[in-house]
Amino acid sequence: MLAIERRNIILGKLREAGSVSVGVLAAEFGVSEETIRRDLERLEKENGIVKTYGGAVLADGSAREPSYTDRMRTNAEAKKRLAALAARLVQDGDSVILDASSTAVFVARALKSKKDITLITNSVEVLAELSDASGWRILSTGGVLSGDSGALVGARAEEALSAYRADKAILSCKGISADGFFDSDDLQASVKRKMLAAAGQKIFAADGSKLGRRAFARICPLGGADAFITDRKPSEEWGKLFAGEGTDILYGEGRE
Repeated sequence: MLAIERRNIILGKLREAGSVSVGVLAAEFGVSEETIRRDLERLEKENGIVKTYGGAVLADGSAREPSYTDRMRTNAEAKKRLAALAARLVQDGDSVILDASSTAVFVARALKSKKDITLITNSVEVLAELSDASGWRILSTGGVLSGDSGALVGARAEEALSAYRADKAILSCKGISADGFFDSDDLQASVKRKMLAAAGQKIFAADGSKLGRRAFARICPLGGADAFITDRKPSEEWGKLFAGEGTDILYGEGRE
């Protein structure tokens, strides 16, 4: 892994959890604590985080939603891999719901080779990504634009989703725990619940860094998904959790 990729992941963890530990990060990335300290020093200079004894925290005002560019760069290679897997589940002629996430933008790109797709989304960024899609039917939910996230939320978006029935919903999340899939924003979590209700096959796609994290708002329990797509094989413990809920796991070239 390149240093810039590692720093982007660390920054994402800070924005989601508010703090990080040098020791935990070193163990997770398989590098020395000194390497992590250098990463934090660089992030302090460039991104305004605050180093502390044994870790780092977000500076006041730095907990804002990451920019579109930042979100697209964070774990980009992992998102490309899981997007390619997600695209394999979509057939020509399918109707698909995508949420407002950077992962959804990667999935939209991976789907461009498909034909006669009906796509429903609450993402301004996905709509922009698919502006050159030919032969597709693309529907926006409408709604209120939520901050810098590029998400359309609120009653209008939820009402629109209630009027549709799609073959598949492919969603992402900010955290996954034994309790289920979580988002950091209650309005977005509410829209995602409507997306799941409108879909025949319910699919979550998230890179492995989201496992073991719990964000603010629960979208659904683990069993609320038919399949979970990720970039690398989860631990045996996670495999048992998903299996117990009847949720398939797809990763790399494998499937459980």
